[in-house]
This record gives sequence, structure tokens and C-alpha cells, in this order.
Amino acid sequence: MVGCNTTTNSEETTSSDEQRPILVEGPMPIEAEAFADRLENVEKETSGIYDFYIGTVDDYPVIVVKTSKGMENAAAATAVAIERYNPIAIISQGTSGGHDPSLNVFDIVLGKRTVNIGALKTGNREENEGIEPTEWIPMDLMASEGSAGEDPDAENIRYYEADEDLLAAANAVKDKHTEGKVVEGTIGSADVWNNEVDRIKWFHETFGTSVEVMETASAAQIAKAYEVPFLGVRILSNNKTNDGEYNPDTATANQEYVYEVVKEYIATYLTK
Repeated sequence: MVGCNTTTNSEETTSSDEQRPILVEGPMPIEAEAFADRLENVEKETSGIYDFYIGTVDDYPVIVVKTSKGMENAAAATAVAIERYNPIAIISQGTSGGHDPSLNVFDIVLGKRTVNIGALKTGNREENEGIEPTEWIPMDLMASEGSAGEDPDAENIRYYEADEDLLAAANAVKDKHTEGKVVEGTIGSADVWNNEVDRIKWFHETFGTSVEVMETASAAQIAKAYEVPFLGVRILSNNKTNDGEYNPDTATANQEYVYEVVKEYIATYLTK
């Protein structure tokens, strides 16, 4: 359990224009509370099912939000956080399943790109003609305000690009993570848990995915809508493509690394 000074349910919180907070997201307690425990001067606020741990790192405001699992929860928690706290940057972090056979458990992927691998349109098939997932094509949910089924511009892969400064800060402290390597890659997200290796391979080859999660792309979409700098940071907790077995300790290891990323970002970009 995360220790904190006070617990409140606040209808609205405003942040200083001079020091807008960094928002760090983690879906489950195991993916959020280790970071929250490292905050100083912590207070806790709750909105709906979303817990916000409000504190500081190196005297700079940082908020950790436990978003709960899934695309909808991540999107809602991100929107609530942006409206309430006006963050200067967002880091979505946690564990992931590997799509790239060259990556191992405890390796970390910096999401240079993030993509929704659940926004798909099926081919036209009549009754008894079967199902062919490898023919499904992507849908860009932000392509237009018209029907995605009728707009040819929507039949493209939408990648959300990482903020350059956040990515640079993450690369600057790669040596702080000693339990695996840190690489740039593509984080895929959907409300699906893929255990079929051939399906994983198809996503890796079609979308270029390095890992899959259930939150990052939806958080990136909301951050993009509000024009808030964003970065996804995901550690491999397992990898079906090379028999990498699940290790829950990866969640804490990732938070320790992201803590160093936050410190670097504050020192290099926010407190000059």
C-alpha cells in the first residue's frame, strides 16, 4: 500500500502555471505504487476509480495515476488528469508482452511510436465463408469525423510519435537499467491478450510492434488530442515468441527506470 499524508476526493484541482506536473501512469497497483512510494510530500486524490498520488521528485511536482487495466480506463484516466492537473508531460509505463523475438524479459521498449492494434476493419465475407484475421486492415480513428467504414483515408495505420525531449531523456539514462537492454520501438495496444504466436508474428510484421499492452495507445490518443507531450515506456514481463516466462518483478524494475527518466527530464528540460 502506498503511504501518503492525506486522502481526499476533490472535485477540481488546479496546478501552478510555473510548474505544471509530470504525469506518470501505471495500470495496476504492481505497476504504479512502487513509483508512488518514491514521491515526496504525497497526497492522494480520487476521481471515479482512478487514484492520483500527488507529490514531488527533486522538488518538482509529479503525479502518479493508477489507471486500471484496459484502453477505456487508460483514456478516461488520462483525460481526467489533463483536465484536473494540466500536466506538462505524460509517461505511460508498465509491463508488456513481447512481439519481437530479439527482446527478452526485463528489456525495456521506449515507444518511439505507439499504435492501436485493435482498431481493425474486417474483409467482406458472406455467411459460411469463414474468418481471415490476416486480411483485416487498420482503421485510423482520428482520420476524419466521417464514417471510418466509408472514408478511405481511415484505412491507414495511425502511429502516435513520442515527444522528442521525453525520448531523449529516456535514452540519456539507459545505463541506469542494468537488468536488460533499453531500445526504441513500437508499442501496440488493444483490449486483447494475444497468446497465439502466429498472430503475434503478424502484428510484428504488419504493424512493426515490439510489444503489446492494453493501455498506451489510448493514452497517447488522448494526449495527442490535448497536445500534451507523451512517451510510452514498457518492460517485457514475458515473451511468447522466445519462451520468455512471466516475471512480476519487471513491474518494479520499470518504475525504477522511469523514476530516473523523470529526474533526467526535470533536470534537463524543466529546471534550467
